[in-house]
Amino acid sequence: MAVTKPDEGGSSRAELSSRLNWLRAAVLGANDGVVSTAGIVTGVAGASGSRTALVAAGVAGLLAGAMSMAAGEYVSVSTQRDTEQAALAKERRELAEDPEGELDELTDFFRGSGLDDGLAREVAVALTERDALAAHAHTELGIDPKALTNPWQAAVASAAAFTLGALVPLLAVLIPPESWRLVVTVLAVLVALTASGWTSARLGGAGVVRAVLRNVAGGMLAMVVTYSGGVLLDHFTG
Repeated sequence: MAVTKPDEGGSSRAELSSRLNWLRAAVLGANDGVVSTAGIVTGVAGASGSRTALVAAGVAGLLAGAMSMAAGEYVSVSTQRDTEQAALAKERRELAEDPEGELDELTDFFRGSGLDDGLAREVAVALTERDALAAHAHTELGIDPKALTNPWQAAVASAAAFTLGALVPLLAVLIPPESWRLVVTVLAVLVALTASGWTSARLGGAGVVRAVLRNVAGGMLAMVVTYSGGVLLDHFTG
């Protein structure tokens, strides 16, 4: 019964790591949506008070950003998946051509992990009989052959996260009266950036205060720069 623990533990760690990576990617995607869309709508607000212009710019920024995130994530995950599949194919070939050598390699891994020779061999044999490819993929490659990331799933999740983040400044600038637009947008973005900074820090095990301040400062800077640019553009072209 003890011989299955290395594989189960590796699988559990891989699943937990994958889940955390997904959560972190979702938070970062939402954060990008908040910052980029906030920059766009405040920039347009600085140049024009037109509701139509704000709607057009905000929606265009949301759609363009979501599609860009989806495309980038699809390409990135597809490349990662191709690399993992190539590594798994190489492992399958090696298992077919030299099963004894691969068994010795797995034994050496467990011996290097602190098991004595007899137990290391016993664990290697048991895992090989259970699923040789999974055993080698976990120990040598850190890959779960049954849980490769789906690029389409990653693309949709990334686009959805960006869209949710982008809706915060877009709605904040459209719903209030014109005199309150900028104040409400800044406050909404401030809250959203604080939440995303706190969440990303907790997921990554980093210091919360520093992460939140860094996140808020970056978002506020983006809004100040784009709003100032809009005001200057309106001054010189209005």
